[in-house]
Amino acid sequence: MTGESPQSATGAKSSVKVRAIEHADVADVASFLHRNLNARVAESSWASLMTPPWTSEAPNRGFLMISDGEIVGAYVAVHSDRDVEGATVSVCNLAAFCVLPEFRTHSLRLMRAMLAQKGLVFTDLSPSGAVPAMNERLGFRYLDRATRLVLNAPGFGGGVSVTDAPEELERTLVGADLTLYRDHREAPAARHLLVRTSAGYAYLVYRRDRRKRLPLFMTPLYAGGDREILRRSWPAVAAHLLAKGLPFTLAESHILGFVPGGLGRELKNPRPRMVKGDPAPSDYLYSELALLSW
Repeated sequence: MTGESPQSATGAKSSVKVRAIEHADVADVASFLHRNLNARVAESSWASLMTPPWTSEAPNRGFLMISDGEIVGAYVAVHSDRDVEGATVSVCNLAAFCVLPEFRTHSLRLMRAMLAQKGLVFTDLSPSGAVPAMNERLGFRYLDRATRLVLNAPGFGGGVSVTDAPEELERTLVGADLTLYRDHREAPAARHLLVRTSAGYAYLVYRRDRRKRLPLFMTPLYAGGDREILRRSWPAVAAHLLAKGLPFTLAESHILGFVPGGLGRELKNPRPRMVKGDPAPSDYLYSELALLSW
């Protein structure tokens, strides 16, 4: 999630300092983001973004910009250690970016401080405004963002069980799926779905999204287990989602591994997803998309 596009500063003070966000800064940064980036998000939710429920050797919580003792900008980061293509990768998710209008000529200082950290893969999964263009200039590339808006038309098939019961997820998931679930079961925006058949299970992590202020859209963040089971069982999954008040899925084949059929259309301008560095995670976990509802 990002602030508005940079613009020329007027009357910005010259004594601007950039430093890392430390634990003692969390409450102040949360208040700054609530006031200046998105007031619909409570200060406690902004604070949760900077204190994720998983274990990570995080070097910081991002960077902030101070002038005359006051916070005038913040770039929040969410750190994680991921298993990507058999290697352990340190990932820095760029989670929230906001600079007061009169200081936006200093925005690049925040971005450069973040990107100066060595040995990290950077993800930016909800950039907006002028940020995608700035990211491109700084060496980011776009992930496959093809998205189909699909109506969650209910259907039922024999031998399919769909549940979000925590005890069933804990009992059924194995290996990496179980680790991901335990890391995200307390993540505020992550919702979990287990699909079982006689052939095995599929595991779906998703979030509720807004479009035109309507919170009616499901965005998948991760698809694990047997994706073929998920594909074949999609009508039953759609029925479950519809019962949860989610009549639409923003289906990204990059995440699901398939495109659900039925009524729908391809989005002309899907949300950008960007990354800098290799190898990059193939999902949207360990990010603001799992931690923050807006």
